[in-house]
Amino acid sequence: MTRISCDIFCAVIDNLGDAGVCWRLARQLAREHGWRVRLWIDDPSPLERLAPDQQAIPVEVRRWQGDLPGIQPADVVIEAFACELPAAYLAAMAALPRPPVWLNLEYLSAEAWVADCHALPSPHPRLPLIKYFFFPGFVPGTGGLLRERDFAVPAEPTFGEQLDVSLFCYNNPALPALLKTWRDGKELVRCQVADGLPRQQVEDWLGEPFPTGCQQLRGALALHAQPFLPQDGYDQLLAASQLNFVRGEDSLVRAQWVERPFVWQAYPQVNGAHHAKLDALLACYCGKLEARTATATRAFWQAWNGHGDIASSWSAFRAVLSALAAHAPGWARQIAAHGDLATNLVKLCQSKL
Repeated sequence: MTRISCDIFCAVIDNLGDAGVCWRLARQLAREHGWRVRLWIDDPSPLERLAPDQQAIPVEVRRWQGDLPGIQPADVVIEAFACELPAAYLAAMAALPRPPVWLNLEYLSAEAWVADCHALPSPHPRLPLIKYFFFPGFVPGTGGLLRERDFAVPAEPTFGEQLDVSLFCYNNPALPALLKTWRDGKELVRCQVADGLPRQQVEDWLGEPFPTGCQQLRGALALHAQPFLPQDGYDQLLAASQLNFVRGEDSLVRAQWVERPFVWQAYPQVNGAHHAKLDALLACYCGKLEARTATATRAFWQAWNGHGDIASSWSAFRAVLSALAAHAPGWARQIAAHGDLATNLVKLCQSKL
């Protein structure tokens, strides 16, 4: 049987999230489904940090420059996050006797309209091509979430006298108040601070250098400056923590699979559209929680995203962390029940080939 070929196009916008999601998808399509995958990326350098073992993975990483004239399109073409396909490549797709299956891999959202739009066709206005919208999601009728077949849930951490936290966020005005709350509290909080924006913000709060590998103790708060972690290393950090602060898409998904309590920062948007995404995820995540736990979770997540007081909402949220830890395995089963993203994508493509 002829192996299906696939071209994934990725434009690295910021924060490495686009590259991370595309690499996970490319790796899974190649490893688990036997597809021949080319990942076209306009800046391959992030993959050197995110996936230092990429040479051992059966994915061909190609630098995306210009219109790519003379390139034979694959059986399946995926444009990630609405990046625009090269003109020459698009023309080559239209010239084939049987055009490729063309997908636009959309951003992740828990909003209700996602299921209605998933897999809808969009005919090209000029060329004999049809693009299908593929929406990741948390509920049946969406494309699901990326998860490898061999992903193993780590052993559950225990809550003791120390709270182990991982911190990964965008620039967040609420962070200084949270650090102060932890510093002045009675419980020892050990915070693993991610490289990049989180470390820079902690450094500003400390008022002194906080280089990679540094440890700082302020009251009850122990801060550890993490080096940049590749994807597998970051997954391990999530698993080793009792509470994970995550952002965007890739870290959000991974935090749910390790079955730990988490706090999500949505990508801030000027028009406030990220609050609708936050509310939608909270509605899903808190749907089966006891009222006190749900209320505390909503209040703290909202404060972390700019609506509310982070210091006053922390104590109530801390009090329900054990309940959230007990909730995490069932939540993971719930969002996994309708299949993983790569497998669902393969099934859709096979129905169109």
